[in-house]
Amino acid sequence: MTESTVPKLDVLVHRTSGPQPYRRLFHAACGLVIVAAVVWLPFSRNTLLAIGGGAFLIQLVSDLLRSRMEAANRLFYTAFRHLASPRDADGLASSTWYTLGVLLALAFFPQPAAVSGILILALADPVASYLGRRYGRRPFLGGSVEGSLVFLLMALLVLGLRHPPLAAVPTAILATLAERRSWPLDDNLTLAPVTAAGLTLMMWMLG
Repeated sequence: MTESTVPKLDVLVHRTSGPQPYRRLFHAACGLVIVAAVVWLPFSRNTLLAIGGGAFLIQLVSDLLRSRMEAANRLFYTAFRHLASPRDADGLASSTWYTLGVLLALAFFPQPAAVSGILILALADPVASYLGRRYGRRPFLGGSVEGSLVFLLMALLVLGLRHPPLAAVPTAILATLAERRSWPLDDNLTLAPVTAAGLTLMMWMLG
């Protein structure tokens, strides 16, 4: 495909609009792979942070190149048509924020809380986003009541399986509100560390 036959950037960006099911599946798979690596592989926290930091730097450089070179941005949207999002066009990609959010959770909070934060990011966020886009009817804080209820139920399920109810329930509510009110920050950046912080605080309060 020659330069002249590649569609214009705005056309490529528009093609990524909609429910984006493959993007949601990839979002979930990445989080589950990260959790598996953290829990089961014999890596120290420093090693995990070094690997994650390297991945983040690669993504950051890629985003900076895209912001300065339209050809690079067009290539990105051509190669990752099913994984990119319209909001990736003018700034850092959601995947870059995702990686940084995971790094912050792992760097600053105990591993059980960090893992739970990553699971919320990996599971509750994409499921609620997809179902909210498809079936959401009643507006709520920039999203929909239906999407937020799905997020809350997923968060209660994930956290309830890993933590005491007195820690799981308030943290699930906190994560749900954070998912809706993260702006101007990307929720892929905030969800894992906010959830991990909430769990850490609640577990400390419970003694």
